Amino acid sequence: MAGLVHGEPELGVLNTQTRLAVWGDPIAHSRSPELHAAAYATLGLDWQYGRRQVSASDFSASLSLLDDSWRGLSLTYPLKTVAHDAAIDLDQRALFTGAVNTLLLGQDGPRGFNTDVGGLVGVMREQGVDHVDRARIVGAGATATSALVALAELGARNVEVIARRPEAVAPLLALAERLDVALSVAPFPAVPTTPVSLTIATVPGDAQIPDAAIDLLAASGGLLLDAVYGTWPTPLALAWRRQGLPAHSGLGMLLHQAVLQVRIFVTGDVDAALPDEASVVSAMRGAITER
Repeated sequence: MAGLVHGEPELGVLNTQTRLAVWGDPIAHSRSPELHAAAYATLGLDWQYGRRQVSASDFSASLSLLDDSWRGLSLTYPLKTVAHDAAIDLDQRALFTGAVNTLLLGQDGPRGFNTDVGGLVGVMREQGVDHVDRARIVGAGATATSALVALAELGARNVEVIARRPEAVAPLLALAERLDVALSVAPFPAVPTTPVSLTIATVPGDAQIPDAAIDLLAASGGLLLDAVYGTWPTPLALAWRRQGLPAHSGLGMLLHQAVLQVRIFVTGDVDAALPDEASVVSAMRGAITER
């Protein structure tokens, strides 16, 4: 995927007062400041990365008040749609998902990226998953959209969506058609038992899922990637463990999407590797596993 910004200053040329932040509502739980602080310290950049509680209704006004010391923003719930609408240009993943979790700020206006998709691809490849034939998504919210794009990038052509509200799947059905993915839908608790090699769970960690449905999901679900990382292990993860199957939290996704954000903020190009990127990734991983 091509980067959107060209002619960016070289590493170290930007002034030392460069500012970044993660915005969302709520935001106190975010671990993005830890990840980004570790990255910029490793790169030798004295950049400031903070957090701020911003509601969707306050987003536009808050964005308009940022001065030229601001390099970029990370966006979390509920700002990914309004950030998408505010961007003057979008990368392909943002175009597919209708969601932006990264804004690169500049004189021409903010440029929008979706690094959640790349974060999912990155963590799946880290777990040895380079190709997916048949997969399952649990949930039909915004993260499910990124999950569907990530699965398509890994070659999936058959994806099941398990949703509490089948009517919420309409955007996923439209997206699946654009991606040339055959999408089937099943409501809880009528869970299909056709085996899949990978399950991506996008529901909150405290979501009320019937125990019988959880056990069926685990029995036929292959590897589990649960997007939750604050409440772990989730009931889904525990069910996977009872089946002797691997279950991974959302920390890996959080790490890999943040690496892509750092690439964007530092180089202007999501595909441009950072100087000694392996050391940067190692420092970032350490920052979120020390607790």
